[in-house]
Amino acid sequence: MRNMQNNRIPKMDHKDHDHSKPAEDSEIRDWKKKLIGSWIFAVPIAILMVYMRILNGIIISDNISIIILLILGFPVVFVFGFSTLKSGLRGLFTFYFNMDSLIALGTLIAYTTGILTFFMEISDYSGVSAMIMAIFVTGKYIEAKARGRASQEIKKLLELGAKNARVERDGKEIEIPISEVVVGDILIIKPGEKIPTDGIVVKGESAVDESMVTGESLPIDKAKGSNVIGATINQDGILYVKASKIGKDTFLAHIIELVEEAQGTKVPIQKTADYITSIFVPSILVVAILTFFGWWYFNGEIGRAIGVAISVLVIACPCALGLAVPIALTVGSGMGAKKGILIRKGEAIQTMKEIKYVVFDKTGTITKGKPEVRQIYSKVRESYLLEIAGSLEKLSEHPLSKAIVNKAGLKRYKPVKSFKILRGRGVEGKIGSKNIVIGNSSLMKEKSISLKGLEKNIEEFEDSGYTAVIISENKKVLGIIGIADAVKEDSRKAISILNYAGYKTVIITGDNERTAKAIAKEVGIKEVIANVLPEDKAKKVMELQRRGFVAFIGDGINDAPALKQSNVGIAMGTGTDIAIEAGDLVLARGSLMGVVGAINLSKATFSKIKQNLFWAFAYNVIAIPLAVAGVLHPIIAEIAMAASSITVVSNANLLRRKRI
Repeated sequence: MRNMQNNRIPKMDHKDHDHSKPAEDSEIRDWKKKLIGSWIFAVPIAILMVYMRILNGIIISDNISIIILLILGFPVVFVFGFSTLKSGLRGLFTFYFNMDSLIALGTLIAYTTGILTFFMEISDYSGVSAMIMAIFVTGKYIEAKARGRASQEIKKLLELGAKNARVERDGKEIEIPISEVVVGDILIIKPGEKIPTDGIVVKGESAVDESMVTGESLPIDKAKGSNVIGATINQDGILYVKASKIGKDTFLAHIIELVEEAQGTKVPIQKTADYITSIFVPSILVVAILTFFGWWYFNGEIGRAIGVAISVLVIACPCALGLAVPIALTVGSGMGAKKGILIRKGEAIQTMKEIKYVVFDKTGTITKGKPEVRQIYSKVRESYLLEIAGSLEKLSEHPLSKAIVNKAGLKRYKPVKSFKILRGRGVEGKIGSKNIVIGNSSLMKEKSISLKGLEKNIEEFEDSGYTAVIISENKKVLGIIGIADAVKEDSRKAISILNYAGYKTVIITGDNERTAKAIAKEVGIKEVIANVLPEDKAKKVMELQRRGFVAFIGDGINDAPALKQSNVGIAMGTGTDIAIEAGDLVLARGSLMGVVGAINLSKATFSKIKQNLFWAFAYNVIAIPLAVAGVLHPIIAEIAMAASSITVVSNANLLRRKRI
């Protein structure tokens, strides 16, 4: 972490953005309003259409019924469906056809038939137009929800920063808003407080919890000359920090910028359907025009010709096409939620099938993110070693100390005198008349405690990725306790399954190479990328993407840019909110077996999406020739449209039978 501030990504053109109102939040709210508004009018339209079919003008004449349908359908088509009409009609003029073009053209012409019924003999589709638009709006709302809130992580990142800062000015200690801090200010940070901005320690010693930024579980010891990062938390000492970076130049701001840059780079799930539709729509237009002229030429009735041509257009935009993707996504999302797999971004479903590399962060992803005693070498009775170590370490708040205390599991602790924390090295104190020193090799050397004969043991511990904590009594070593972040119980199994399935598994971590390789060997990962600074994780993912699609699994704030940069970002639900918001998929239970389940679920869901699109278009292949032939009565067409939607929904629900 020491050189982190000096190894930043190249400075880019920063822009001020307002992230307080994420764009996709606004989109979801917008579609929800349209959804509610559309169905307020669509429900009575559906009732009236059924009435017209059954009673056929007995109480209310057909003309009055059509006028009512036109009035009720107007807000659905032209108010709540305005954005769709605008987008669709623009496509007709620019020759860039999409789903909106199909819906816009079909609903407009269908709505127009209601007006034309007063002037010529054609069938009325005005009610159908409103129903199509209402169901299309429903599909768009489901899609917006499924895509998730892509900008929410930015808002949460901004909230991480301190709101106020305690500064020393003119010999006085004052509290000011963070916006008033200037480079060169001396910041005073007390235990438990957030560090307001990036800076250099000029006085004091403490441990700083940087896990919210780095994802690493152990706090970093800070002394004079150490770099500190804004938004991290001071633990047990007072620090005097000279502000070196403020505002847009801080480390946190760089992380935010990286997340922003990685956003919006993925292929949307609807792209396949839109591409097919871009060919399908002009083809239907040509078919409809040829149908009109064909019927007019051979039949001689212009009203009949218009009616058949309109039938072709109406039948060509079934609800099934609009529902094909969101319905499958909704079922898949529901299935996943029951198993702790949350699909936040629909595009991940499409991208997952192309994944070649599965890349893991280490701490909190493969490992538990909590140090544990992994091995003990003792020259004395082990219980005595743990009793001595536990009694001293009980007085320290360091995570390594807590690991030893947990392992010792003592009900009573020996009284300790002259206890002292030797920052970055260990602890010392007296138990009775015996001088106890506990710490690393440097501390033993400092205290002139011989490690002769223990070099091999220490090396074995370090090769296994353990932190070697040496316990001495009256300058004689009693034993060594190996502490490491323990691997989650099912990490080995999950990675073994991924390796067997042909995925290339990789670990990316800020830890040293020895520790990273030890963890990789333990779980079966072949490729290790170690000593990676938080802001460089996204760059490493980008390098891997040159070889193939990448899925990245992480849990820390520092993982957010990599999660966004990867083709599919999978966040551990036990991690930070920022990582969760940045992920395309979220594993609520924090188990790597969820990665296997997520891949299987994604493939099964995308398979259903493809099947749904096939059935939606197959409906058109069958129905359009019948419409062109003029044998498809409007009522039959409506039943067929409903049947196609039911087929798509039923097929999507078959997904529930899949074992993931």
